[in-house]
Amino acid sequence: MRILNEIRFNNLRGDIFGGVTAAVIALPMALAFGVASGAGPAAGLYGAILVGLFAALFGGSPTLISEPTGPMTVIFTAVIAKLTAADPANGMAMAFTVVIMAGLFQILFGAMRLGKYVTLMPYSVVSGFMSGIGIILIILQIGPLLGQAAPSGGVIAIVQSLPALIAGVRPEETVLALVTIAILFLLPAKLKRYLPPQLLALIVGTIISIMLLEAAEIRRIGEIPMGLPALQTPIFSIEQWQIMVLDAAVLGMLGCIDALLTSVVADSLTRKRHNSDKELIGQGIGNVMSGLFGGLPGAGATMGTVVSIQSGARTALSGLVRAGILLVIVLWAADLTASIPLAVLAGIAFKVGIDIIDWGFLKRAHSLSGKGALITYGVIALTVFVDLIAAVGIGLFVANVMTITRLSELQAVDVKSATDPDKTDLELTPYEHDLMETANGQVMLLHLRGHMIFGASRAISRTNSEVEGRKALVIDLKQVTHLGVSAALALEATILDMVRAERCVFLVGAVGQPRDRLEKLGVLKLIPADNLVDRRIVALERAIYRCESNILPDGSLEPPAPEADRQVSPSDDSTTQRDA
Repeated sequence: MRILNEIRFNNLRGDIFGGVTAAVIALPMALAFGVASGAGPAAGLYGAILVGLFAALFGGSPTLISEPTGPMTVIFTAVIAKLTAADPANGMAMAFTVVIMAGLFQILFGAMRLGKYVTLMPYSVVSGFMSGIGIILIILQIGPLLGQAAPSGGVIAIVQSLPALIAGVRPEETVLALVTIAILFLLPAKLKRYLPPQLLALIVGTIISIMLLEAAEIRRIGEIPMGLPALQTPIFSIEQWQIMVLDAAVLGMLGCIDALLTSVVADSLTRKRHNSDKELIGQGIGNVMSGLFGGLPGAGATMGTVVSIQSGARTALSGLVRAGILLVIVLWAADLTASIPLAVLAGIAFKVGIDIIDWGFLKRAHSLSGKGALITYGVIALTVFVDLIAAVGIGLFVANVMTITRLSELQAVDVKSATDPDKTDLELTPYEHDLMETANGQVMLLHLRGHMIFGASRAISRTNSEVEGRKALVIDLKQVTHLGVSAALALEATILDMVRAERCVFLVGAVGQPRDRLEKLGVLKLIPADNLVDRRIVALERAIYRCESNILPDGSLEPPAPEADRQVSPSDDSTTQRDA
């Protein structure tokens, strides 16, 4: 696996134009996220440069544009709030240390080749989590939209402060925010192809504030330090280490999900396949570098990626061009951003929050699945009003319990037992039917099929009560393709009960992985070699006529018909010779 991403120069014009377009979109977004997080606009720019640069260099998706995103910003805002409240002097430095740790987690995930598993989360949980983050981002902008600083204390504090915020509204800034939102929503699609609405809103809002509202005291970004950012020494608090590690894990995991989902979008547009594990390593390096230099955490950004590809980008050169343009702005043109009103940035962040909410799924969730909708709405409520980590944890737990329950129901269909041939849905040949009638309920036939994983263990365990009092048990494994540990242990318990009661047990068609699994458990040692057969008919015959359980003590029945006259079950291999 090569170290660097796919950087080629055979599409120079498209990659440069794609990078320039992505940089134009990234500038207002980075400033807005920096201000919204509480770390400042410079942190947003540093994050956009560093995450984008190193993810483009070392990632595994050539056209992915990486930068601070709405979900990552919301979580980082909560991290800053918690750590600065616990340690005002070092809280911000510890927050950037969390970004470094999140990047290390991502590198670890990539090195362990977990990329293909990262996005295996129930959609109802992902949708609820993302929608909750969008709602949080919207609520965080209420104060700036009304011309005031957002109250500290998170969502609940802002909701409680609504009357005071409304009473202290500053009309000039609210008008600027509304103009910004109107441009973002109403700009015709034809113009959006040539002029990013975020940049247009930033320019128009700034011009209006300078030319028409110069007399009003509009809150603005202020000067951003020009030049390279200073190295941030990582600070690790012993008192806060558990919170920092947990927040870093959540931040890293969300960044992985965000980046890989966006990589899938990029693949669909470019007809290429990304390298998930390599992408996680690239994202991790980017976040480590961003944290070291006081930048916001970032991930794959859908908007920047799509616009860059539509502008002609096909290799990672576009990401490098984008990072270079933003670096030029930081080094020589940062003072041009000083006049940008905070209300305009709040309007941009407000629109991002609305876009993050999964409106398409929320409209249909209740009709698709009532339980899925309940999980989604529950995760939204927990995300907004309780805790991001609790929301994901509880949502995953409930979703997995429901999935396991459903799997158990589905796999129970593949576990069938029979003692009375006239009261079973098992497919029996006429001869097998006669054999089961002859047994008169003293032989139980247990038939398994397909992949027997943990969901089937409950159905197998139920046979323990059904087999009690029987003289013989025939277990048909011929159609089992995989035998999981839980299912194998359930079979072992059933077989042990029969062996301890000195009853006969027969295994039919135990080959391949199922046989290996039972052999490793030591189950095959419990069963005489003569009772391991290839065909169900043979097992039934032996259970009735030659088993020492004395199913037919009087011997009054006629011997079975010759083999040639019997009809063989479709599940049996007709080419297999009958066991002697």
